Amino acid sequence: MIGMLTGTCLMAGSGEAIIDVGGVGYLVQCGSRTLGGLGVGETACLHIETHVREQAITLFGFHNEEERAWFVRLQSVQGVGPKAALAILDILSPGEILSAASLEDKTAFARASGVGPKLATRIATELSGKPPPAGRGIGGVFTAPSSSPQSGAESREGLSDMRLRNDAVSALVNLGIGQSDGLRAVASAYNSFSEDPDLDDLIRVALKELGN
Repeated sequence: MIGMLTGTCLMAGSGEAIIDVGGVGYLVQCGSRTLGGLGVGETACLHIETHVREQAITLFGFHNEEERAWFVRLQSVQGVGPKAALAILDILSPGEILSAASLEDKTAFARASGVGPKLATRIATELSGKPPPAGRGIGGVFTAPSSSPQSGAESREGLSDMRLRNDAVSALVNLGIGQSDGLRAVASAYNSFSEDPDLDDLIRVALKELGN
């Protein structure tokens, strides 16, 4: 199985990209968020989820391991296939998916193309209460996506923000709170701020989330 591809991007568009690795061009299916961060002629590094079917082998590419892990987790919900999972990841960051699931916010999932109200409700219900998926060799922590054109809360999710949220989770764990509960509380608290919070404020709001 292919777990990661690093090479030169030859083409990016229409839901797919071609990555040249040692003279072999790999066709990779990608969401618009991932495609937006690829530049033709530039070096690309994609985390790969491989789907093997009787008549085809399909590669799905992501900028980071957290997105790939959520791509797999979303498809554990009946009715969610690769297309719907990519559509959700196009509009929601991993942290926002975790927050929406913990709050059973079906409207967040319903914003994705091809996800109707019934499926959105099923996703929110089935993912609620579950810890975030662990990636390959990565624990249940927030990881920063590669830079790509984003807006709103998504644009704040750079490396410093990931460190901030991980520090907040660590603080909650030191207080005796379980890591999965801490992750959900911090994700929800972080998304409640209109501007970047400092660590103390983030921890304070996360504790309120846990108390609700």
